[in-house]
Amino acid sequence: MWSLTTAEGLADYGVPPDGCLDIVYWRGKGLRAIGAMTVEQRFEFSANSFAAGIRFLPGMASPFLRTSASELTDGFAPLEDLWGASGRNVGAQLDDATSPDDCMALLEGAIQQPPTSPNAIQRAIEEIVAAHGDVDLEFIADQANLSSRQFRRRCSEESGLTPKHLCRVLRFCRARGLAAGSTPPNWSAIAAETGYFDQAHLIRDFREFTLRTPVSVFSNTHFGA
Repeated sequence: MWSLTTAEGLADYGVPPDGCLDIVYWRGKGLRAIGAMTVEQRFEFSANSFAAGIRFLPGMASPFLRTSASELTDGFAPLEDLWGASGRNVGAQLDDATSPDDCMALLEGAIQQPPTSPNAIQRAIEEIVAAHGDVDLEFIADQANLSSRQFRRRCSEESGLTPKHLCRVLRFCRARGLAAGSTPPNWSAIAAETGYFDQAHLIRDFREFTLRTPVSVFSNTHFGA
C-alpha cells in the first residue's frame, strides 16, 4: 500500500519502471489499474492532491485484476472495465471518503484473495525478483517445466514483461537503489554488484528506462514511491 499527499503543487514527479503493477486511486481522476512500465512516466500534482494505491509484486497482479498483465503494459484501464459494477462501486466510495486513511482502508478491503496459490510461473518470477534479475533464465524455465518459448509467453502474461526485459528492469532498480544509498555513487562498483557486464551497459539501461544518464538522474529529480 502507498499514498501521496501534496500540500503544494508537485511538478515533474518521476515514476521509473520497477516491474510492478498498481491499482491507483487519484482523486479527481478516478480508480485505475496501471500496468508495468518500460520507461519512466512523469506526473504533475496540483496543490492538495491525493493519490493512493496498491502495488503488486511482479507477476502477482493478474488474479486480482482479472486480466492478463500484458494487456496493461505501458497503459492503464479504469477498474470498472476490469471489475464491472464492483469496480464502479469502489470508485464511488473512494470519491465519498473524507480522509486518506479511509481511502487506504477502502482499497485494501476491495482486494480479495485469489482462490488458488501462486502457480509455477509466478513462483519462477518470484525467484527472478529475489535475485534482482541476475539469474540464468534457462535454468529458471527448466525449474518451471517450461520451454524457453513457453516461459517467455507465460512471463509476459503474468508480469507484462518478457523474462529478459523483467531482469533488466530489476537490475536497474537495484542499481538505482544502491546509487541512492551512496554519495557520490561509484558507478563501476554498482555495475559489478548488480550483474551488469560493465558500466556502459548500466548507462544504457538508465538511458532506456529514464531517458537520462545515471548522473543526471541523481543530480536533480523526484522519484516515485
